[in-house]
Amino acid sequence: MFEQTFKNIDDILHKDAGCGSELDYVEQTSWILFLKYLDDFEKDKKTAAELAGKSYEGIIDKQYKWEA
Repeated sequence: MFEQTFKNIDDILHKDAGCGSELDYVEQTSWILFLKYLDDFEKDKKTAAELAGKSYEGIIDKQYKWEA
């Protein structure tokens, strides 16, 4: 499941100039995965707030969210 996702990320980052191996862009891959985790975390918090009848205001601006 995740293997194809990592492959897609690797393919995109590998096309950047100066990238000889996966080690050249491991920081970027880690950052992308962190942003995806943060977006999913916010979705969970929003859902929990809605189920509790509360409002939730996210910390990530809409333009920076994983899904627009």
